[in-house]
Amino acid sequence: MLKPVFTCPDPIRGGDDVLVLCEVLDTDLAPHPSNTRAALAEAAERFAAQEPIFGIEQEYTFFKDGYPLGFPKGGFPAPQGGYYCGVGSDEIFGRDVVEAHLDNCLKAGLGISGINAEVMPGQWEFQVGPLAPLEVADQLWVARWLLYRTAEDFGIVATLDPKPVKGDWNGAGAHTNFSTKAMRESYDAIITACESLGEGSKPLDHVKNYGAGIDDRLTGLHETAPWDKYSYGVSDRGASVRIPGRSRRTARATSRTAARTPTSTRTW
Repeated sequence: MLKPVFTCPDPIRGGDDVLVLCEVLDTDLAPHPSNTRAALAEAAERFAAQEPIFGIEQEYTFFKDGYPLGFPKGGFPAPQGGYYCGVGSDEIFGRDVVEAHLDNCLKAGLGISGINAEVMPGQWEFQVGPLAPLEVADQLWVARWLLYRTAEDFGIVATLDPKPVKGDWNGAGAHTNFSTKAMRESYDAIITACESLGEGSKPLDHVKNYGAGIDDRLTGLHETAPWDKYSYGVSDRGASVRIPGRSRRTARATSRTAARTPTSTRTW
């Protein structure tokens, strides 16, 4: 059984047509085992008072005729380095598809907040959010669908494969930016959350549920932490959890402001 949960204008057909995202239910109307959205809805309601928000960075790779876009047939391009956020036809491949996808997402009213070329030729990223848990998840799924559908019109295949090219090339993931109200107000709350994430079997539980092939991408190389070793750090691109450098500075500034402000008139 299908239960409609999210709709938006269809930017491809136009007019009054809409795209509809559905949850999958069993015939008794209980969530199907594959329906992880239902579990998210329960968690989002349970922790709503913490005001969690998410921003998800979806990396992906374009393929053409069985090769990553920009790769010569039967060979490899120059080593990665200049492709990231690059410009020029010798470094950038597929920008027309990326721009068309961005336009489609905007026409659909999705909360897409950015695009950029990634480290490997033919590899790109778009960002959705910051949004509440259900909103960011629903809109990410629709944005993924629009990516595949838009690329189809260009005769190009898009894939979310975590390691589309073996060897000394970056993989593709979906980095998740997250905070609660407390984390946005206090650096200490960020550290508490990071420590909690590292307790016991939690890191491996998260890795297990992240998706197939994650161990091929999280090797400890190419700006990743090893898949089986948890870590966190400020501005550390090789950590499991990267805390933005500005978080500590913002917390210090907030503390100084709070020290000068009477408790009865404090605002955040």
